[in-house]
Amino acid sequence: MRNRLVLLAGWGLGVAPLEPLALALQGLNERLHVQVEPLPDFSEGDFADWLDELDTSLPQDCWLGGWSLGGMLATALAARRQERCCGLLTLASNPCFVARADWPDAMSVETFKAFEEGCRSDPVATLKRFALLCAQGADDARGFGRLLYSSASQTGAEALLAGLELLATVDVRKALQQFSGPQLHLLGEGDALVPATLSSALLTLQPDIEVGVLESGSHAFVLERPHEVAAVIQAFLSEVADD
Repeated sequence: MRNRLVLLAGWGLGVAPLEPLALALQGLNERLHVQVEPLPDFSEGDFADWLDELDTSLPQDCWLGGWSLGGMLATALAARRQERCCGLLTLASNPCFVARADWPDAMSVETFKAFEEGCRSDPVATLKRFALLCAQGADDARGFGRLLYSSASQTGAEALLAGLELLATVDVRKALQQFSGPQLHLLGEGDALVPATLSSALLTLQPDIEVGVLESGSHAFVLERPHEVAAVIQAFLSEVADD
């Protein structure tokens, strides 16, 4: 299954933002099968239950990856699977999405709480705002934000709030350190949600990983620049295969 890559979606916007990247990757490597997967239903269960669900439903012995929250889940699952995971790819993903005393390169607690309160009072408006934040830094950010929102899957308010709680509480730093397989973590220089300064912190956590920063990339660089991202990923996969 070394020619299979599973990509997990991010919070709120469904699988659509990752589909152009999947097509671009398969265009570069016809032997690579890319499978884009939605996140579990966060309205029921807990983090351990969701990991169990993913571990059961996703193929064994494949590459695991994900965008933002999907990257956090992929990291936790890779650490659980160890040799049953070929490698890990995260895209605009932070092991701790919300800042902590020992992890400042993340969203501030105040900003996150305001966002969470907005989701409680008006989830539709909050999702639109989130799409615009994802697009911030892109060419024609407003139009790109509308595109992100229009392609979003219909997710209930309860599931959205549960996903936000997960973003606020989950810490996969230890999982990132524990996974012994190859890792590539891509960040966007212009990301409004996951700061590019995270690159140094990731390398401090685990020096034997690859970290790349896409110049002027938004949080949604997976959709904004799928061919460029695919080329970076394919180069990494080829490098690992040659080792």
